[in-house]
Amino acid sequence: MIDPHVHLRDWAQAEKETLEHGLSVASSCGIDEVFDMPNTSPPLIHRAAILKRLEDAQKGFPSVRYHLYAGLTQDPEQIQEVVGLCREFPQQVIGLKLFAGHSTGNMGLVGEDTQKSVYHVLSELGYEGVVALHCEKESLLRPELENMQDFSSHSLARPVEAEVVSISDQLEFSRAAHFAGHLHVCHLSSVSSLILVEQAKREGRRVSCAVTPHHVLLSSVDAKHHQLYAKMNPPLRSDQERHALFTALLEGRIDWIESDHAPHTLADKEDGASGIPGFSGLLILVKRLIDAGCPDSLLQELLGKRVQKTFNLEDRSIFIPSYENLDKLSLEASKAYSYDAFALIR
Repeated sequence: MIDPHVHLRDWAQAEKETLEHGLSVASSCGIDEVFDMPNTSPPLIHRAAILKRLEDAQKGFPSVRYHLYAGLTQDPEQIQEVVGLCREFPQQVIGLKLFAGHSTGNMGLVGEDTQKSVYHVLSELGYEGVVALHCEKESLLRPELENMQDFSSHSLARPVEAEVVSISDQLEFSRAAHFAGHLHVCHLSSVSSLILVEQAKREGRRVSCAVTPHHVLLSSVDAKHHQLYAKMNPPLRSDQERHALFTALLEGRIDWIESDHAPHTLADKEDGASGIPGFSGLLILVKRLIDAGCPDSLLQELLGKRVQKTFNLEDRSIFIPSYENLDKLSLEASKAYSYDAFALIR
């Protein structure tokens, strides 16, 4: 299986996870290819750090195919540098990541003028690859509604509207700049967001979207169980949203599944860090989809085939663990971390 959205930490965050640990757990779950995100410490925004990361990943667990996204800043020279790396190492530097809102790592480019300028620079450089998007509009966040003792309040502090409006912004800003690349909307948490993506596809735009296991298996009610530490960006939503996204997966309306695997220490979680280990949840979701009648052909698309097509990767078979092994593998993966957000539904 391919997991095109992971945060494998290491370096200055090795206490959260090392590359070797994350890649080994992924491998044990049947994930043999990953795309790492750039909000590491230090971040993957310049050549030296990116080449070092690729080297370290190869040493850490070479049996898992490793790719990474280079992070975007507002500096035109930096954008030119990472576009050049995408062209120089097209199978390793798999695309660019734009945080259209702050999340872990504070790499957000939150101003509308800043976001517009990034698309204009990319257009001027002739970049036609993938830009992965974290969409939460900063001006619509409600931090005053956050209750650190109740993780379900995170969905109030970062409402659905912030995601939907941000996606609309990115579609419009990129269109106005004549950006010819592919936009990928990460971790949808709302069907309203999916509808925007579907409309853009009907208009002929190069755009895709994905969901995480936590957004289709868990709801904001589950986040009330403090010991699950079920806080992430974007947050868990209502059970109605969760069910609608699961149904959309079964209908083939969502392009692929991504774990958004993002471990923290328990101390970090108690301090309010957003992100959860995601590999065990991926296996639970596969089992739930099979139980719901998902055909093997659609599972193949959701777990790797569409990713291969979008990123021009080798067209190889996607191995999915046997149904009988999914529970066992998921439980073993959860034991590799100090907390398990999926414990209630296992």
